[in-house]
Amino acid sequence: MKTYIVEKTDNSISLGLKDKDVTIIQPLIDMLYRNPDVVLVRHIEKHPELEDNILFVQVGKGDPLTALKQAADSLSEYFAELLS
Repeated sequence: MKTYIVEKTDNSISLGLKDKDVTIIQPLIDMLYRNPDVVLVRHIEKHPELEDNILFVQVGKGDPLTALKQAADSLSEYFAELLS
């Protein structure tokens, strides 16, 4: 799955999800919601004006890209532990 930034503001980020893998999106959303600074996460799919799905993340404080990276790192560590 490839991602790209569609839009970024001080408190939100929208990522385009090219060749999405839904299997990883829900665990990523769950991991994002473990962060107390994250106030909203949405996975937008099958919208007539969108070619790719969108993952929208909004934070109450901090940087949304940092929150997203932390969630992805935590998820990666979780799956690495399963393999060891």
